[in-house]
Amino acid sequence: MTATTPKDTMIAVIGGSGIYDIDGLEDAQWVGVDTPWGAPSDQILTGRFDGVKMAFLPRHGRGHVHSPTEVPYRANIDALKRLGATDVISVSACGSFREAYAPGDFVVVDQFIDRTFAREKSFFGTGCVAHVSVAHPTCPRLSDACETAAKAAGITVHRGGTYLCMEGPQFSTLAESKMYREAWGCDVIGMTNMPEAKLAREAELCYASVAMVTDYDSWHPDHGAVDISDIIQTLQGNSDKGRAMVKGLPTLLGATREDCPHGCDKALEYAIMTAPDKRDPALLAKLDTVAGRVLG
Repeated sequence: MTATTPKDTMIAVIGGSGIYDIDGLEDAQWVGVDTPWGAPSDQILTGRFDGVKMAFLPRHGRGHVHSPTEVPYRANIDALKRLGATDVISVSACGSFREAYAPGDFVVVDQFIDRTFAREKSFFGTGCVAHVSVAHPTCPRLSDACETAAKAAGITVHRGGTYLCMEGPQFSTLAESKMYREAWGCDVIGMTNMPEAKLAREAELCYASVAMVTDYDSWHPDHGAVDISDIIQTLQGNSDKGRAMVKGLPTLLGATREDCPHGCDKALEYAIMTAPDKRDPALLAKLDTVAGRVLG
């Protein structure tokens, strides 16, 4: 059995503007990170909480300047890994397809259906082709910590669920909403977790998704069309809950960690298909942080 070397934990939270305002964050500073994939959504807030390194990245940028389609997903994941992130937690708003998943509840997602079509979805391509498994796209260890922290904060949390990621920026039609719920068996819907989860897997980062329910989408006969004013009101309450959950994670995850027992940090072990002598040096240079472990 190969020996493992413990490494420093860095919890990276990708979320909205209300999530990174954590009371007690020590040595807090906003840092800029350059990546070969362009600029990330914003500067990244770094610091420590309970002795554990943390990083907070506003997915849409401060002031909500990036639409779901235009979020620089590749730059975001690359930037977090460059900073030393080991565990990435997505905190995002979602609509619910289940009566029991009410506005204000949290869902620890474990599956996705990707319906996006206008986004770059991989770090790899012509000159260095790779295929990673996303059969189980979230890390059970990290999801366990999120569930435990949410429950400890008094949040109603549901473990497991399928997240339908739509392109947006418009909300679903009634026909789409009913199809996703009834024919496809989805549990929640959002616009941002894809290709984020796929890219985190390619970057060999543990990834967990916490979907904060803001509405019932348009399928619910008693709620009608999605109302953005209602969503914003619920979002404000969810931000308080999200901060409470995040504050519980450092103690659960600890300041150091071993290799992921589920293999998230070895996702590229056998994924790269292009022969060494056929690989594009320019693309390899861009992959230095994401895939440097296996590319040498």
